[in-house]
Amino acid sequence: MRFIGNIIEKLQRHPKRIVFPEGTEPRVLQAARQFHSLRLGVPILLGDRSKVKEVAELLNVSMEGVRIINPSESEELENFARRFELLRRHKGVREKEAREAMLRPNYFGAMMVAMNQADGLVSGTNEISGSVLRPLFQIIRVAPQTTTASSCMIMEVEDTRFGENGVMFMADCGVIPEPTVGQLSDIALSTAELARQMLGVPPRVAMLSYSTKGSATHPTIGKVQAATALAEQKARQRNLEAEFDGELQLDAALVPEIAARKLPDSKVAGRANVLIFPDLNSGNIGSKLVQHISRAHAYGQILLGMDRPAADVSRGSNAHDILGVAAIVGVQSIAYKLLYPETARHLPGE
Repeated sequence: MRFIGNIIEKLQRHPKRIVFPEGTEPRVLQAARQFHSLRLGVPILLGDRSKVKEVAELLNVSMEGVRIINPSESEELENFARRFELLRRHKGVREKEAREAMLRPNYFGAMMVAMNQADGLVSGTNEISGSVLRPLFQIIRVAPQTTTASSCMIMEVEDTRFGENGVMFMADCGVIPEPTVGQLSDIALSTAELARQMLGVPPRVAMLSYSTKGSATHPTIGKVQAATALAEQKARQRNLEAEFDGELQLDAALVPEIAARKLPDSKVAGRANVLIFPDLNSGNIGSKLVQHISRAHAYGQILLGMDRPAADVSRGSNAHDILGVAAIVGVQSIAYKLLYPETARHLPGE
């Protein structure tokens, strides 16, 4: 709660517009109401206006300050459809198909973000990941400085000895099954940039494996080693102040006593606040282990490497989880120099 409280304070100083495509979902309605009540900006619900209001009345949730847009009645529908047709014409999409796509809330919401009519999108409470990710990847470009779209879970555990006062960024936990060396380095860099923006401190990035600095040999270990070197190179090119180390076992990355024995000179070992997994299996399993066994507050999946902020939340998320993710997505859209004006003056590349 410490972490998300700080995020909420940041967003209160720079309120944003977040679109929620699942406008009739009770948890989303409750989160949207809290978003407005906490003065975080304007929540935008998509769906049939009468149905949204009906659910709100059943929940006794006020819709004051909450925008409701029905895609089928929106004056932007035809404009969005034309835009989508242009984007997907090379895939055979024509006017009829484009209009049908824009009637679907996830597509309409993604286009709102792409056209700067919303600052970010949060969806997934009733959708499989593909239904959320597909519209985003079709409509919103990958950010200019990367070629890889991925995702990150932000975990806050009670034991503040781990990560950054109990906060850890874990990636990729939801998008790329078997990342290449280049993709793994991009995942590390994008996650480090997110951690820097959210925490305001230089990230300490551990590239994880079942080996620590050559304690085992396997092609998968070589991939992690190469990705670590490439991530360091890219960070220097972008003037990103961050530390990278790998390959590291999880205990060497997080436990100071073990790190002191294995890697006494490492700036990351024993102090990592960003954990990069070698593949999606380990990332997804590892993040869910932490979430459920340690009863961590889990926020994600936060999408990385995209030109606009968005998140694909778990179908098991409650209203507090959705609110937290929405706040993170809102803060993503704020320039770092606005969040940390004093610090930004002293950081290269800002």
